[in-house]
Amino acid sequence: MQLLLALAGALDRMGRVVGKAVRWLAVLLVLIQFAVVVLRYAFGTSYIWLQESVLYTNATLFMLTIAYTFLVDQHVRVDLFYARWSARRRALVDLSGILLAVLPFCGLVIWASWGYVAVSFRMGEGPMQVGGLPLLPWLKSLIPAMATLLALQALAIALRCLAVLAGHAGTHFPHRGGHGEPEVRA
Repeated sequence: MQLLLALAGALDRMGRVVGKAVRWLAVLLVLIQFAVVVLRYAFGTSYIWLQESVLYTNATLFMLTIAYTFLVDQHVRVDLFYARWSARRRALVDLSGILLAVLPFCGLVIWASWGYVAVSFRMGEGPMQVGGLPLLPWLKSLIPAMATLLALQALAIALRCLAVLAGHAGTHFPHRGGHGEPEVRA
């Protein structure tokens, strides 16, 4: 079980590095949008590539921080009963959700988007608009990247769910609030 928890910890560290690096795109997004507004209303001009960079930055931010959001347990959950349940029951419900919904969803997204992204790279797809950013294949590649990162994070959480169910851990979300190391029982 310690080996599985170590694997979960390694996946968590990877997710945390990606999430903490990408979250700075929120600041960049605000600055770019501010520049677009100032250029348009103060100077009466606009650049298509700058407007498209808002879309690219926004997509990158959200697609690459989905797994981090799952890691720190900040995803949307309808919490009518969940909060009152024991750690074992929450782990069982979350493990079921991961196995029945999250991992199949990730597999479907990777499968469905792979050809879409490959064709975009193969044909050298250009900008969305004349004068736009010529990075559309890279934008599309965020789709399978998002699904892969989410699947890896779901695997880490599933491993900790198993540890809770086996009595080797107290919770499967040890990083609530984003601090600390996983709680492990001997």
